[in-house]
Amino acid sequence: MTALAIEPPSTGGPDEDGDGTAGTVCAITADGAYAARLARAGGCWFPERWTLDGPEPYAVPLPGNQPEEPGTQVQPMADGRVLIHRLVERRHCFSLLYPTGPGTGELPLGSVECPEPGTRLGLLPPAPGGARAYALAVGPHSTALWLVAGGAFGPEHLAEVPGRCSGGVWLDRVGRLLAVDRELDGCTKTVVVDLERGGEVSPLLQIAADSDDRLLLADPDSGLLLISSDAPHPGEERLGWGVLGSTLPVRFPECLRVPDLPVTPFAVQPGQSLMPENCAVALCVEGPDGDWIALWRPAERRLCHVPAPEGWLAGSGLWTPDGVLRLPYATDEVPCGVAELAAPWGEPVDAGLPGGTAAPGPGGTGGPGGAGPEDPVRDGTAPGAREASAEAAEPEPPGPVVARPVPLQQAPLGRLVTN
Repeated sequence: MTALAIEPPSTGGPDEDGDGTAGTVCAITADGAYAARLARAGGCWFPERWTLDGPEPYAVPLPGNQPEEPGTQVQPMADGRVLIHRLVERRHCFSLLYPTGPGTGELPLGSVECPEPGTRLGLLPPAPGGARAYALAVGPHSTALWLVAGGAFGPEHLAEVPGRCSGGVWLDRVGRLLAVDRELDGCTKTVVVDLERGGEVSPLLQIAADSDDRLLLADPDSGLLLISSDAPHPGEERLGWGVLGSTLPVRFPECLRVPDLPVTPFAVQPGQSLMPENCAVALCVEGPDGDWIALWRPAERRLCHVPAPEGWLAGSGLWTPDGVLRLPYATDEVPCGVAELAAPWGEPVDAGLPGGTAAPGPGGTGGPGGAGPEDPVRDGTAPGAREASAEAAEPEPPGPVVARPVPLQQAPLGRLVTN
């Protein structure tokens, strides 16, 4: 179905502190059928699987023989099992958990050792298809990509990427092209790792020679990319958007700035083929009194602020193709719930969420989004969108084809930021 102080999206990837802490409170499969999280009861942590594709969501606890550590990572698989990643000294152990009547079954998959001091290993976001799971082991000078579930003989080392990598965004629906943010020679740029070409690395996001450019989210259907970069204003991270395969520069709408508050995109609407400007995006705004949700799409050029449901598993959620945002939440009264939000564009937003109101968060609608003469998005349509659509509409060769991404190359930045 699928950040200004910008942070990478909560994907369950490697933590920045090296303590094994999971990067998300809830991981959801790419098709939205299952979710998994580390739940707490009586001071003890245990894995919990959520089923989301039935008439009503429900949770199945998967406790082991002893409580889990708070930083244990879990990830749902397409068959309903839950991958668990435990850190035991310098060994990273992986198993698949599944319910067996009143108990929990566990299938050990093996382990990965990281003997080099300072190396940290964490799960990547759920892969398309849900049959495989991957992890990054980030060392002092290079990053190893591991297949940790779905292989034939336990964890498999797939590739070694020079530099320290973070993030992790899938660019296709078959799990071949993985984008990671690589820190090398003092700058961070997004590169693509091709899993079908032995881990071949190619550039994707490089706005200016000395800028830090990161990919936060991508939608394979429309090609919409959400990125962060300090290229417009060195030393200040800005949130922007571009289109995969386009030669047009990245845009940095003024409406995506919420002064002094971190803003992190966490979900993009799928199914909008050839229409990136119509994709709805959900963002988490971290306020001093709690988080709330902002809704945006490039055609609108404004943010719609709505309250988060009580007990929202912050930073998690997914859009349906028809534009409904599904938000998992847990309260004492509803231990496993999903709130649904449909935002009518161009109209006042009615939150319709448990414990919420229609009142906007701080900042109102975030302003008109900048409609000045230098705004690179006019009339809700990105320049060249029609040309891109016409090119993409050419007949495709038979059989599945995975398009190689075209790097978003350097472009004049003076007119890319609306004021």
